[in-house]
Amino acid sequence: MVTGFVQSLIKLCGLDWIAPDYLTLYRRQKHIDIQINYEKSCKGLHLLVDSTGLKFLGEGEWKHKKHQPEYRRQWRKLHIGIIDAKTRQIRAVQLTMNNVSDSQVLGDLLDQIPLDEQIDSGYHRRSLIETKMHCIKLLGDKLTARNFQSQVNEIHARVAVQ
Repeated sequence: MVTGFVQSLIKLCGLDWIAPDYLTLYRRQKHIDIQINYEKSCKGLHLLVDSTGLKFLGEGEWKHKKHQPEYRRQWRKLHIGIIDAKTRQIRAVQLTMNNVSDSQVLGDLLDQIPLDEQIDSGYHRRSLIETKMHCIKLLGDKLTARNFQSQVNEIHARVAVQ
């Protein structure tokens, strides 16, 4: 899926390159440090926090219902927060184990934002973060990486293409 996506982007750019295969990407992704550069917000940031589960180990629901195998699903929890009012960009991301709540990572999410940017909150803006979470899940609700650091990089890459 990623290889095809990258190959189509390369083709759209008119470049005569070949996208790396999945195995090459898989081996290198845990060493990639993805930094997303943001423009400073002039209209302020909205403090919105939400989380969702992403499966990274275990069989599908259908196979479990049909064959009743040993059921060892494992989940990671993706917390996203703070959306730029103007650009609608996610400005803070945290991937944790499945037993961590939004309130436990709020400080880490706020630490990802420069101190000189104004942060407002409002429940009426909640649909913005719900929409962004849906966009992230459109790229798949399962993580392909097995290593935690690789999973973090995979999530940062998904957020970067939003």
